[in-house]
Order: sequence, then C-alpha cells, then structure tokens
Amino acid sequence: MQHDDDDHDRDLAHDLQVIGERMMERRRALAWLAPAGGAAIAASTAVAAAAQMSRGGKGGGATRSGVITVGGGGRPGTTGGTSGGSSGGPSTGTTTTTITTTSSSSGCVADASETNVPYPADGTNTSSGSTSNVLTTSGIVRTDIRPSFVSSTTTAQGVAMTITLTLVNVNSSCAPLAGYAVYIWQCDAAGPYSLYTAPKESYLRGVGVTDANDEVTFTTIFPGCYSGRWPHIHFEVYSSLSTATGARYASLIGQVAMPSAVCSTVYSGSSLYSSSVSNFRSVRLSSDNVFGDNTSAQLAQQTPTMSGSVSGGYAAAAKIGLAL
Repeated sequence: MQHDDDDHDRDLAHDLQVIGERMMERRRALAWLAPAGGAAIAASTAVAAAAQMSRGGKGGGATRSGVITVGGGGRPGTTGGTSGGSSGGPSTGTTTTTITTTSSSSGCVADASETNVPYPADGTNTSSGSTSNVLTTSGIVRTDIRPSFVSSTTTAQGVAMTITLTLVNVNSSCAPLAGYAVYIWQCDAAGPYSLYTAPKESYLRGVGVTDANDEVTFTTIFPGCYSGRWPHIHFEVYSSLSTATGARYASLIGQVAMPSAVCSTVYSGSSLYSSSVSNFRSVRLSSDNVFGDNTSAQLAQQTPTMSGSVSGGYAAAAKIGLAL
C-alpha cells in the first residue's frame, strides 16, 4: 500500500484534524440508527473529543472527554433515563399529569349589597298602611321557617329544602363569623310573600345565629318564580342577635340566586309551582334587575350548591362574604 510522503511530514495538529474527521464519519453512520436528537449529540460528541485531544498539546497526553449517553429515554444533555431539570427537548418517558380543580369554597368575595324591597318586614316599609316589622315579634328566631307564627299556624307547602349559609370576613382571609344573626325571607311556591301579598300569613321568615363553624341552617321550601324576577331568597346579616331583634341596621343586605337547573326540575316536577313554569321561562339571570350587574365571582358565590330531588327534598349551601 502506497502512502503520500507528505502525510508523514504533517504536524500533530494535522493528525488531530484527521482523527476528528474520521470520528465524525463514524458518528454520522451511527446517526442513521439513532433518533434525530441523538444524531445532534453524536456530532457534538465527536467535536468535543477532538477538541479535548487538541487541548492536550504536543507535549502531553490527550484528555478524555466525559461520557454522554445518547437516547435511553432521557432528556438531551442528561445522563441515563432521568427526567432531571436540564433544558432541551421533551422527555420520551411517561409523564403523569395531575389536574387540580378548585371551587368557590376555597376563597371568598364580598357579596353585593342588594335591595330588600318590596317585602322585607324589617321595619323599613309599610304593609296595609302600617309599619311591618317581624324582627321584634316573639318567635322569629327559629330554624324551621315553614309555619306561620303570628296569628296563623298555616305551613307553607312546597318542595322541602334546607339551606346552610356560611358567613366569612373577606378582609381577614375568609375568617369565620360566629355569633352573627341572619334574617331570611322568601316567597312561597305560588309567588306571594307573607305579611304583604299573603297578609294573613307569617311563614317563610326567620332569624338564626351562626355557630362555631360560622354556619346557620334553615328548613324551608324551594321558592317559586314570580313575574319579572329570577328565583331568589333574601337575607340580612346583623352583628348579633340582639341587633337583629332590636331592629337595628343590618351589616349586609343581599340575595341568594337559585340554580337554573334545579329551578327547571322543581317547577316541572311539582304541581304546586304551576305558575312558576311560564314565569321562569321569561326571566334571565343576566338581565335580572338585582343580579344582572354583579360580577361572575359574586354570582358564583350567591348561587348555592344543591343536591337532592323533588320527592326527597333538597339541601342547599351558600357562602356570604362580608367586608368588615
């Protein structure tokens, strides 16, 4: 085999260049068998090896390059099949994704201050020409608000429901508000309000006090839908029971918006709500004169979560946020 004499006269730098080129050729051959990402690493490995040998200089031995694992499921630039935090392409290993869902119960917003008219019976307006104030009447503090308690003993008929209201202070990391009084009132299944459009009755009104868990629960019926308003329940919050029954000023006046799906189910499932069927078809939450201008976060908090059925009754729960 003949050799060009000039090849033997070249210096070490030339020899290193030749070695590097031959290593590149071998790496290119391997690249056909390796993934696309591995080919790039193979080429860079050859260059690094030649550079390391060149840095050894004439008088010293070549320095060995570090070992880089190509492929193997690891991210480019990492060793083995680990999924460590180096930058580069995505890992080819299996990735487990955890989806975390959140609800309004994990936070709180200040409830919108709503109107208490037209049928509050809290001393702020009149009924039949005289001031109507049920808050100073004996018997108003109760958990079951279905029976009348003033002059009649009639019990409001409708789909049974309990509603639990949780009071929190939005200016103190949603801290619980125990010992606060809540006055609630609502229309009956056909739409009238006691003491006003049903003047002989006093049902569907009551006051309760939040317990150590900042909750107060009432037993009532699902409210009907009267013309022009989204189905709702009124409430007033007082700093104490004595403040409520003493007809003092409320800390917050608000309303709870009943969930659309449950409204449809109740109104179509019970003959007691026959007038509510057509009334509900003609109202929209977005255009309601009370709820229509509230934020989405406020509406989410004002709409109770509910479970149950028409035959077995419903359990509702809502949070009330006060900015104290």
